[in-house]
Amino acid sequence: MRAGDFRARVDRSGAGLQSLTCGGRDLVWPYTRGSGPVAFQGQVLAPWPNRVGGGRYAFGGREFQLEINNPATGTAIHGLVHDLEWSPVDLADDAVTLRLVFEGTPAFPFPLDLSVTYTLTGTGLTVSTSASNRGSGPAPFGLGFHPYLTLGEPLSELAARGEVEVEITAGSHQPVDEHLLPSGPPEPVEGSGLDFRSPGRALGDTVLDTAFTDLARDGDGRAWVRLIGPEHRVELWCDASFGWLQVFSADTLGGPAHRAHLAAEPMTCPPNALATGRDLIVLEPGESTEHTFGITTSARG
Repeated sequence: MRAGDFRARVDRSGAGLQSLTCGGRDLVWPYTRGSGPVAFQGQVLAPWPNRVGGGRYAFGGREFQLEINNPATGTAIHGLVHDLEWSPVDLADDAVTLRLVFEGTPAFPFPLDLSVTYTLTGTGLTVSTSASNRGSGPAPFGLGFHPYLTLGEPLSELAARGEVEVEITAGSHQPVDEHLLPSGPPEPVEGSGLDFRSPGRALGDTVLDTAFTDLARDGDGRAWVRLIGPEHRVELWCDASFGWLQVFSADTLGGPAHRAHLAAEPMTCPPNALATGRDLIVLEPGESTEHTFGITTSARG
């Protein structure tokens, strides 16, 4: 896809965002089918984002056991659609829509109709998602996305020189236990080491794998994560349907990816929402839900 100085590639597998550039400069950590995705790079996270403790949840009076795909924390992470083949249903030079008719699984027996539209304009990328309940009963649902914002040089090197700042327009963060599951209610970022409110601050040696909420929004209803380098910013925004932002500084990744990029993950619900019900969407038969986020860039000034 192309529009103005922006270019993007989208993968049919998982409907993932493979690349996004402006003027030839990477705005997200790119991948190809031969090299990724790594660590959920660019993926759609549905029908839940983040972790489910022990993979266990209950809904509609029934108990379910999801596959544990994150053994380090003993959790089921980031949904069931990231490795499925989606179907392109609308293609243009500046936009693509992919659809997945999800039949459900024994551990998540709730059929859904999902579509994701990626649209480029001269100001950046917009990603719009629709999810509909195809079943005969209520369906639990959560959504997230997993782009890694990049400045083209590893964040660890930029941080060592004091040349990278982060802004997160969030008033609270979610404390977690050793399994990275909520250990209590959200706490104010004020006075903590997790206060990245406007105008942002140096990343330094701060380690982030943190869910933020109480999002402050601009006049268009958008909350923001801004990764600010010496010359430019890479900026992710999300609409009011996303009440949470997970921010991950990639410290647990090995090799060249270690602390190289910043995952900014818009989410409709916090970790373990399938089990706790917090901010979980429940779709009645035939009901739909829609969500939008975007990525742009600007010169530092």
